[in-house]
Amino acid sequence: MLPSPVRPLVLALLMLTAPMASGHAAPRVDAKARAWVADVVSRIGMADRMAGRAEPRGRGGAVTIRVRIDSSGALGGIALEEGPMVLGERAARAVQAAAPFPPPPAGLLTLEGFTELSFPLTLR
Repeated sequence: MLPSPVRPLVLALLMLTAPMASGHAAPRVDAKARAWVADVVSRIGMADRMAGRAEPRGRGGAVTIRVRIDSSGALGGIALEEGPMVLGERAARAVQAAAPFPPPPAGLLTLEGFTELSFPLTLR
């Protein structure tokens, strides 16, 4: 059994990357989950772009971040998993500016009432 904090991430990734059987419609939660994750990532990218208009920034680059979001869409935590610390701090500011998020689909929530996403983010 996977540790509790890792389980929702693995389940979300499996749900989002599972191949669809040909000739069968994908379950509704897959479409909702994909749309929700895309919206979260889009909001974070937009928040970073808007911040760049307000103040000059250094060079961009890629980081991998982990974001915890509760059942109401409130931000529960941010962690830099990979990448330069300076870009991780910039990504964290973008996540905070983008929050709160729409509530996650029920299929992505743990029994404890949150979901964690880990994803690469390119900051320009």
